[in-house]
Amino acid sequence: MDGARPAEPRVGRIRGALNPARWTLWRQRRSLIFYCFLVESVALLATLWSAAAVPVRSWDLVVLGVLAGLGVLQAELGRQVERVRRLVSDTPHINLTSVWTFGGVLLLPPALGAALVVVLYVHLGTRSLARMKRVPPFRVALNATLVVLTCYSADAVLAWLGVGGMPAALTAGWRGVTAIALAAVTYFLVAAITIVPALTITTRSVKAFFGGLGDNLLEVATLCLGMLTALTLATLPALTLAIVPPLLVLHRAVLIKQLEIAATTDEKTGLFNTTGWHLLASRELARAQRSTRSTFGVLMIDLDHFKLINDQHGHLAGDTVLRAVASTIKSAVRDYDSVGRFGGEEFVVLLPDIGPAAVLAVAERIRSAIEALKVEYEEGLIADLSASIGVATYPDGGTAVDRLLQAADKALYRAKDAGRNQVVDGTATA
Repeated sequence: MDGARPAEPRVGRIRGALNPARWTLWRQRRSLIFYCFLVESVALLATLWSAAAVPVRSWDLVVLGVLAGLGVLQAELGRQVERVRRLVSDTPHINLTSVWTFGGVLLLPPALGAALVVVLYVHLGTRSLARMKRVPPFRVALNATLVVLTCYSADAVLAWLGVGGMPAALTAGWRGVTAIALAAVTYFLVAAITIVPALTITTRSVKAFFGGLGDNLLEVATLCLGMLTALTLATLPALTLAIVPPLLVLHRAVLIKQLEIAATTDEKTGLFNTTGWHLLASRELARAQRSTRSTFGVLMIDLDHFKLINDQHGHLAGDTVLRAVASTIKSAVRDYDSVGRFGGEEFVVLLPDIGPAAVLAVAERIRSAIEALKVEYEEGLIADLSASIGVATYPDGGTAVDRLLQAADKALYRAKDAGRNQVVDGTATA
């Protein structure tokens, strides 16, 4: 009897998931709920139309089975990697299913391509994402629906150019190559465009949705592997299984890169942590030492009276202030300047290729921006923020990273002793 008790909570969770009244979707904004139903309705109508308009051959069913089987195999072999990737990163998530879904675009009738997407995402949701509270089921369903619409858009390009996929492209010469390339570009662009409404519905940043260069290059890589998968299935089907090992290696390499980023990133603000910032500062110092004319600046920034914010408004409000200040600092410096959080309410900025006067000007700009900052949180508005900033410049302020930090830190405490909310240059006294 005791062995059967742990199953009861699991049964309750399953019943809750099957009860529409308890779906996470209903707790979202109305505009997001509307968007979910809109795209799902469009995808359903498009699937019904394509199923009636495009005949399905027995060979298509075989290809569907092969692609679905390989996709499930790859997902099972990389299941733990996939879970860790989602846990360590909050960036746009590329789950590598494009290898199989774009291969389906090039080989399958549109309706079977949609069926392939459903199979892969149902497996993804029930296996790789099982028990991960940060990925609610409605998001998996929405992502699958958007992939279906993306596949239909690529199918439309192939139909418009008169190339019905990879088999026809093999006999169409350069026209076939062009059609497949345009289909891949369409797939890539539509996948990005269809997420734009969600960008306007939620409060996430543009980069949080579209990611950086590495994220987009990974999506391009999966599309290229999708082309190779379709080409192999159309010419030498027995070799299709060879696509899986390099895909698993790519998957693990992406995880390693994400772990490297996570190890050097402050989770609360998204800035560099102490380790990450020190690495960048050490590289910049080595570069400066190779060039006798190179200079760079270091800023130590400390929020004034931050403990009062936590005491009066709560620690969650304090975290909101930290994130807002981090964003303000990044907006006040150049794209290639490095901003880090040293713990608590202290921040540090590395300013390469800049003279002493310009370093002071940047520090004053940051101080003014923080002073003008007003932070909204659930229970109200936090204003009257200020920061004390210490400045040090290489080489006059020190010829080692720790010496520069020490000089900037001493200047920071001089700024606090002098009444706070000001910039003090510690280079002259280093």
